[in-house]
Amino acid sequence: MNPSPTPLGLAPTFGFGDRLGSATSGHLAALQNTEGPIKGIFAQQSIRELERTARKPGDVMQAAQETLAANQYTDTWGADADHLKTEQDVDLMANAGFTFFTVDPSDYVDQQTDDYDPETLETKFEAIRDNIVWIDQYLDKTLTIAEGPTIHFDTVTVQRAAVKYGKAIEHTIQLANYITATCEKQGRQGEIELSVDETEQPTTLAEHYIIADQCRQARVQLISLAPRYIGDFEKGIDFKGDLEALEQSLKNHAAIANELGPYKLSLHSGSDKLSIYTLFARATRGRFHVKTAGTSYLEALRVAAKQDPSLFREIIAFSRDHYLTDKATYHVSATLENVPAPDDQSSIDDLERLYLEKWDNVPAGLGFTNPGRQILHCTFGSVLTDLKLGPAIHQLLSTHQDTYTEILKEHFDRHLSALIAGC
Repeated sequence: MNPSPTPLGLAPTFGFGDRLGSATSGHLAALQNTEGPIKGIFAQQSIRELERTARKPGDVMQAAQETLAANQYTDTWGADADHLKTEQDVDLMANAGFTFFTVDPSDYVDQQTDDYDPETLETKFEAIRDNIVWIDQYLDKTLTIAEGPTIHFDTVTVQRAAVKYGKAIEHTIQLANYITATCEKQGRQGEIELSVDETEQPTTLAEHYIIADQCRQARVQLISLAPRYIGDFEKGIDFKGDLEALEQSLKNHAAIANELGPYKLSLHSGSDKLSIYTLFARATRGRFHVKTAGTSYLEALRVAAKQDPSLFREIIAFSRDHYLTDKATYHVSATLENVPAPDDQSSIDDLERLYLEKWDNVPAGLGFTNPGRQILHCTFGSVLTDLKLGPAIHQLLSTHQDTYTEILKEHFDRHLSALIAGC
């Protein structure tokens, strides 16, 4: 058996987020049922998720380890300390044995840069240029990436990159060095992922190049990078956007990752994006990481719909009451007006379709699209820490663990199969 997580290198990986501590059996069943090269990251939790679920890193690790040991799992697996912003975040997760560290410098990204007019951009650039040491390395250069794009670093391109990501690059390097030093003190190796996906505006190819090149020059070895891709990657539903344009963009980003790494391209908010999995795997030539989290919580609510309809109704009503507050940190478009509130005449079958969607209601090759899932997705923390609903969900899953495992197996079979089709 291999009860401890290890670095997984450049192998394609899939992150199975578990906010409840009872999903690993279903995650494992799906991975073992799908033949292919994908490695599982079974312990995955962000600092934000820990705060909202009142869990500790050791709880997340223990839940995964116990299930893997009980199933005599012998393959290598990973543990992702997600969305790390401070050294204290790193210490918290490193001390629990996590091996994959996702740096999130989004607080240092200027998320309106692409909208600045020339005068505003120039003003903001002049305010920071003395602190950005890499400007002259790229200004007026043209680079051709092997099997990829030709990138022109004109004045505006470099200025926007500096204003948008200058502080974020500096923070990333500092925190990455701290992660490396911390792991070395503990006598083990840690892998570093960089995430700039939770931002408003896409990461251009020039910006991707500068970010990765500056990390490389600082001797920060990235195992994966999550740019902000074109299109909309909302939580809990499928991709919104032009698939052909996305695939070409992904190929270009992958070419940069190959030239400056190699490192994997990472897809966050990856839950239920079935329409893009195959093209994502194909564009990256199988060098990818996909991260999911909220979808396993949502599928736990499907267990409630099947086994305890009154609990499911109560969770929907509670989630609607908390949605406007809880959605603040998420990229979602659902409104309460999009989905009717449950009433005594609403059948459980109708509510499951409205708030979770059912696979028999989804066109082949696509993931879920209904806004009801977003309302339930964003309110997971409020539900799980509620003194009545939280214990009720945990008790339900304990009683019906086999049902939850089977639902997750079927759910992630679709995700993994679509990815493997593109490898």
